Amino acid sequence: MMGSMLTASLLALATLAPQVGPQGDSPALPTGRIIHPAGSVLEVPGRPVDLALSPDGSTVFVKDNTGLRILDAKGWTERQALTSPEGTSLTGLAVSRSGRRVLLSSSGNAVHEYATIDGTTYRLLRSFQAAGPKGEGASFPCGIALSPDETLAYVCLSRNNTLGVLRLRDGEWLAQIPVGVAPYEVALDGNVAYVTNQGGDKPKAGAPTAPSAGTETEVDERGIAKGGSLSIVDLEARREVATVPVGLQPAGLVALPEEGLVLVANANDDSVSWVDVRTRKELSRLITKPDSKLPFGSMPNALALSSDHRTLYVANAGNNAVAVVDLSNARRPQIRGFVPAGWYPTALAVDQQTLLVASAKGVGSRTVRRNPEEGWNSHDHSGTVQRIDLAGDLRTWTQTVKADLHVPQILASYERRSAAGIAASPVPQRLGDPSVFNHVIYVIKENRTYDQMFGDMPKGDGMAALCTFKEENAPNHRALANEFVLLDNYYCNGVLSADGHSWATEGNVTPYLERAFGGFSRSYTFGDDPLTYSSTGFLWNHVLAGGLSFRNYGEMDYAEPPQGMTGKQVWEEYVAGKRTVFSQNMGIEHLRRYSCRDYPGWNMNIPDQLRVDRFLEEFREFEKDGKLPNLLLVYLPQDHLGGAATARSNMADNDLAVGRLVEAVSKSRFWKDTVIFINEDDPQNGYDHVDGHRSICLVASPYTKRGSVVSEFYNQTAVLHTILQIFGLPPMNQQDASAPLMTTCFTDTPDFRPYTARPNQVPLDEFKNPSTMSAQERYWERILAKIPLNRTGTKTLEDMDNLNRMMWHAMRGYDTPYPAEWAGAHGRGLAKRGLKVVEDGG
Repeated sequence: MMGSMLTASLLALATLAPQVGPQGDSPALPTGRIIHPAGSVLEVPGRPVDLALSPDGSTVFVKDNTGLRILDAKGWTERQALTSPEGTSLTGLAVSRSGRRVLLSSSGNAVHEYATIDGTTYRLLRSFQAAGPKGEGASFPCGIALSPDETLAYVCLSRNNTLGVLRLRDGEWLAQIPVGVAPYEVALDGNVAYVTNQGGDKPKAGAPTAPSAGTETEVDERGIAKGGSLSIVDLEARREVATVPVGLQPAGLVALPEEGLVLVANANDDSVSWVDVRTRKELSRLITKPDSKLPFGSMPNALALSSDHRTLYVANAGNNAVAVVDLSNARRPQIRGFVPAGWYPTALAVDQQTLLVASAKGVGSRTVRRNPEEGWNSHDHSGTVQRIDLAGDLRTWTQTVKADLHVPQILASYERRSAAGIAASPVPQRLGDPSVFNHVIYVIKENRTYDQMFGDMPKGDGMAALCTFKEENAPNHRALANEFVLLDNYYCNGVLSADGHSWATEGNVTPYLERAFGGFSRSYTFGDDPLTYSSTGFLWNHVLAGGLSFRNYGEMDYAEPPQGMTGKQVWEEYVAGKRTVFSQNMGIEHLRRYSCRDYPGWNMNIPDQLRVDRFLEEFREFEKDGKLPNLLLVYLPQDHLGGAATARSNMADNDLAVGRLVEAVSKSRFWKDTVIFINEDDPQNGYDHVDGHRSICLVASPYTKRGSVVSEFYNQTAVLHTILQIFGLPPMNQQDASAPLMTTCFTDTPDFRPYTARPNQVPLDEFKNPSTMSAQERYWERILAKIPLNRTGTKTLEDMDNLNRMMWHAMRGYDTPYPAEWAGAHGRGLAKRGLKVVEDGG
């Protein structure tokens, strides 16, 4: 039932060591799906992105976001874990024939060499540095291949757009061979190297482009990277001799020299390209979806060949499955079936009749870095590695994959069965039936959990002791939850702003981003990296393509006040009635065309009162001409906290802005056919007694079920699915198509009473004054000063934790202990929801 579909993190294992998980339980994901990983599952404390097997089959090497993990293949235990200085990159792991040397690429400039003397214990031996573009920033090494004599390593230097040639004897980089944009993986065939370029070839003159990590990348009319290519490199001449266009975001590849083929996984295209390297042309593409009628969302990103080259294995990240492809006739491949994997499979290896699968998100996120009494943290990632006997029942596995993916429900969500005479309803059950709503206002805010906001509301499932923002701090949030609907089983799909805004606007996250948690060296995206975006685009792309109208207020904009202005000065100009002009820095040109120039986006020194004023200026003009856009996206970020004002002042500012927006709309001519969804981008590892992914969503309209509590499972993709259903538009991809429609929030009987905003009870101009701070306050301010709040999200786990601790102590006092045991995705409130936590593999 929908009420039991929570997050995978809620059902992860609860111990501090890697564990072999049971197969009888069904961890549920924040996408609303469940998983049944095949074989023996080893949980590891990280996000695995690459995998290699020692030649003798005794050892499995796993690259995750922290470094290198070494597993005993026979005993299926972790032998050793070694950290990578600088974190790790998207991919890149190579093992010598002896199995005694391992190369791993970092998220900075280094390729690390790990070695063993006794054949058991490894250590970091050397690091080889390759400077970034023009000697600045990270080169971000990714895929690695060893030369046959193991004297050279060929390394994809992602930000340099080159294939580096590294001499291992002395660590000298002999050459950097220019290839395409964002080289990812490399495979060798004699004196030829094949390199996948995630951004395709360098743009032709006059082509529309957008920057990705400093490199102009060709984009389509929506601002999404439109190219992917395979470079063919002559290693003797050390130059690229040809490029072959393939699908979007090409990732893993394998060579079939005997067939003259290279196979390329196209992560943003749901396909594998068959490239004839003799003619240097793409012959065909194999779609790897479990059902050909499914929309985009399978996202194949890694490949592996059986030893006889007669079977290809494809890691479908979006399906939590591995496709099994028959290569008996290599030029006429056939999909034989699918093997159930963990959450988001990213790497594969095959040994005789055993398939190894690494999954970046595994069964969710549970801490493996702390003592159990300290609780669990949604940013202490938990991946899995599976060992699967390929003699298993592929037919049954395939049925499991399709059932867990909800294939029938996804396909049904695209069926148009509208008939004449159907009465309008708030959220039509069938696509194409009329809705009572013609307008949707979609508000995106920043980083709060349910218990932080509503923990002490008696009618919901909250814990009062964890409530940080009480009635006086957020009277409008409380009033809206009471007067309209309180959702106490609502979850964010992502865990930080980079993936949170993707989930909130795209309903999907690509492997390019999901693999980047080892270090966001290319980008920490907020609309400023065209390689990040899903090929199906953003919510507004679908609305506009459907012939509807759209207006954006602040989303994906980095706003800046005039140089040198402080947050206090911005406020003083605002209250004095002066009109401050902010710069607009928006990476998606297509979005800019539909954006209000005067509305500032992310910047913690700009008050939400100013933002909502500028929204209401245009809204009043819409009232005059009666032409309110169908979709309005409004960004109100001050509940992120951490700006020039105090935490409680930031929250009061955000709360009043929300209340003023709802009041204005509810007293307008548009209220009768408008619905407002108010959503958080992510929970930022906040504390909650059910789970750290649990967040808030407010739904205000005349048709909202007033005064009710809704405990059905909903999430960010459910909001997107519901918005599109209201407009009579199909879902964007497999993820939002499988999310439930939020029908329980509505009634067919309208109540047109307007909402009256509650005045703030906390001063909005309470700015921090170091001269009056206590020693504890000054301590936390020094920590806060080191957190890079110029971006929408923070880049380290420590930053996340410190922001939550700063907020807690600022609101609850510096002598009140921080509730660490309730932070993150601990899953401790699941028992009464009919779910259970798997303890110690039992």
